Amino acid sequence: MATMNISLPDSMKEFVEQQAEKEGFGTVSEYLRSVLREVQKRQAKQALEAKLRDGLDSGPATLMTREDWDGIRREVHRRHAARQGPTDGQTDSEGR
Repeated sequence: MATMNISLPDSMKEFVEQQAEKEGFGTVSEYLRSVLREVQKRQAKQALEAKLRDGLDSGPATLMTREDWDGIRREVHRRHAARQGPTDGQTDSEGR
């Protein structure tokens, strides 16, 4: 784990120490990691909400056809096969 040193005014240092104790954290570092994780979660939620808004604003929904689903299925199988490599006696395009 990396170490980071920060400078705080005395009043902020006291606040952080009080909050850490009040919230039941063993150390100020544990408290600050928790605060940072919450900020990360909030930012991830905001990013997801922005993507959802973009999707809603992108226009009317269109129905998926059988061809759409078949194309998706083929692409999934192609990507899976590429990731797995040849198995069960199958050969790649070069006969391996």
